[in-house]
Amino acid sequence: MAKKEVITYSQQTFENIKHTDENGTEFWYARELQKALEYTEYGKFLPVIKKAIEACRKTGFDEGNHFAHVSEMVNIGSGAERKMDSYKLSRYACYLIVMNGDPRKEVIALGQTYFAVKTRQNEI
Repeated sequence: MAKKEVITYSQQTFENIKHTDENGTEFWYARELQKALEYTEYGKFLPVIKKAIEACRKTGFDEGNHFAHVSEMVNIGSGAERKMDSYKLSRYACYLIVMNGDPRKEVIALGQTYFAVKTRQNEI
């Protein structure tokens, strides 16, 4: 992919699953992020989340502000949905997740770039 295509792809990938709460705060759901990052099973994605939570703790941030436990409606087939445990993730949480993700996946590198750039833009 050319550089411009990569930037557009990564922005679309993560912008499409971004949510905004009533206060205008952006967040992502872990199960949606898992799929965007090409993890086939949530169970295989959880260790990455756990590493990111540990990194959050070690940097002195309150993990509850970045990794909020939620129930998310998940399609279980045949049009049926069920509530499943998940996380509501801040931009910082997503950044920590992609930093701890599988480096062999191209989408992880794209996520690292996307969340680093977006975090920096918010600081300015």
